[in-house]
Amino acid sequence: MDFIQEALTQSQETLKNSLNSPELLSGINEAIGLFAQSLQQGGRILACGNGGSMCDSMHFAEELTGRFRKDRAPIAAHSMADPGHITCVANDFGYEEIFSRNVAAWGRPGDALLAISTSGNSANIIRAVETAKEKQIKSVGLLGKDGGELKNRVDIPLVIPSRITDRIQEMHIKLIHIFIEGIERQLYPELY
Repeated sequence: MDFIQEALTQSQETLKNSLNSPELLSGINEAIGLFAQSLQQGGRILACGNGGSMCDSMHFAEELTGRFRKDRAPIAAHSMADPGHITCVANDFGYEEIFSRNVAAWGRPGDALLAISTSGNSANIIRAVETAKEKQIKSVGLLGKDGGELKNRVDIPLVIPSRITDRIQEMHIKLIHIFIEGIERQLYPELY
């Protein structure tokens, strides 16, 4: 039972530390504004991550293209999670390019990129952010630990104040739900 209480206490502490971070709270609001502005101007949101972070990017996209709490028109979002693309590019160009080639193929100036990496040091996420910059696509980084290399590469770094990967991932999904609600509030205020 001790490990259960410890896990819940760690989650509670990570949430409390996040709530007490004015920089993080301000960044979340800024990210929502970036996503909403991109969508209002005809852009779309691309999202990428590895492992559990890929699952989070998929969850983000499906809540936008499907529904969150109430019915509304689909919102243009795409998670870079096609296994055919990933294995093709990894085989032909290297694993570092699996997301950057998607950004190069589908990204347009004015789009937004959600780049998820608990360490902030995933080479393929870094390459995606570099390609986004080349294409005039702004990026939001869902990060953890010290933010890693991505902290200084993304336009809006959101660093979860924890060094424990699963606690970071728990906060990432919380922020994703906040993003979705914030986007809906700006695009579809009548829902609220």
